[in-house]
Amino acid sequence: MTNWAEHYGSHRCTADEAVRAIQSGNRVFMTGNCSVPKVLLHALVNYAPNLQHVEIVQVLTMGDNDYVKPELQPHLRVNTMFISQNVRQAVDDGLADFTPIFLSEIPGLFRREMPIDVALIHVSPPDEHGYCSFGVEVGVTKTAAEVARIVIAEINPRMPRTLGDSFIHISKLDHVVEVDYPLPEVHPEPPSAIQQAIAQNIATLIEDGSTIQTGIGGIPDAVLQYLGDKRNLGIHTELFSEGVIDLVNRGIINNEAKTLHPGKIIAGFVLGTQRLYDFIHDNPIIELHPTEYVNDPFRISQNNRMVSINSAIEVDLTGQVCADSIGHRFYSGAGGQVDFIRGAARSIGGKPIIALPSTAKDGGISRIVWRLQPGAGVVTTRNDVHYVVTEYGIAYLHGKTIRERAQALIRIADPDFREQLEERAFELGYFTPNYTGFSLPV
Repeated sequence: MTNWAEHYGSHRCTADEAVRAIQSGNRVFMTGNCSVPKVLLHALVNYAPNLQHVEIVQVLTMGDNDYVKPELQPHLRVNTMFISQNVRQAVDDGLADFTPIFLSEIPGLFRREMPIDVALIHVSPPDEHGYCSFGVEVGVTKTAAEVARIVIAEINPRMPRTLGDSFIHISKLDHVVEVDYPLPEVHPEPPSAIQQAIAQNIATLIEDGSTIQTGIGGIPDAVLQYLGDKRNLGIHTELFSEGVIDLVNRGIINNEAKTLHPGKIIAGFVLGTQRLYDFIHDNPIIELHPTEYVNDPFRISQNNRMVSINSAIEVDLTGQVCADSIGHRFYSGAGGQVDFIRGAARSIGGKPIIALPSTAKDGGISRIVWRLQPGAGVVTTRNDVHYVVTEYGIAYLHGKTIRERAQALIRIADPDFREQLEERAFELGYFTPNYTGFSLPV
């Protein structure tokens, strides 16, 4: 028996036994996305009455929200760096905390300012050398596991073995909990007609040989559907979903024109279905790396013709982008938007894109606005914005005056709101008194 196998055997325990390593006052990192260690989390919720003031640090998580229930407040409190649906109400109610931060900076926070006492992780079984893969979530988890004093791991045969900088040796695991359950799946919804129109506009900006930051959701999935006539595309992204699989199989995404990691899809994590998990398992064209590497704007910029595609809640007439809140109400987080906007902007031939539908609430309100809602956060500044895309077209703002920006954005606003936006632009002094208007015909 090898040394690592002996370590594995001697450190196996149940989830209930493992969570007893957590003490009152500890800061506990919990891996997220589709990698949430749900057996350990359930055990921690049950053990919580024995603890006081345990902070659970996380980013985006999928699954149940029992751990943010009000009755657990004296025992467990979540500090999330991206607000996912399962903890959004708890943040709204003051029962959980939100820390705004760029995704690329989270690992550095763990190394220098936010020491981790315990890391709860979810990995594949060890290979013949004793190395476990972090699987679908490498991003911030690898760094958290490296700096934590205690590492507790679920080892799951259903976790795909992903390649890249994505491994931890079994000897680094203090407690090993064997589990066997399918990973949660995120099923994409068919893109709406509006999302398809936005995607068609974005696709016109993507040239052969581009490297793309893609994500999950209606617009990114729709964009991939309109790239069938492109050649030699590559992927460098914080996350991707199964929309890339067909383009890889058709040879459209081959990563051969990439100037950084040619031949490889580079990402920090994946979100999708079992089809995606099967695709990434031991796939040599897929490399997952920690977020401080993938989301480093300098690294991103080393990909020529880098195209970043990010969403927004609203954009004002000067180009300020709100993407993390609805007024005072925190909704999500900065994520990797600014990392990729700035990386693509500094890429040779790069194109940073903000994409959003022109309206919300079934056409009741415009998302191109004369001013952001009171309390709304500016995630991407007007200085960083290049392209803004809606279903009505493309506005190019970089190097443009405030007047030119307002004109371009009103042109891609919903026609029902253009006259109102023009009036506001006059009141704000963006347009001069002799300005004669330019609204497109409806």
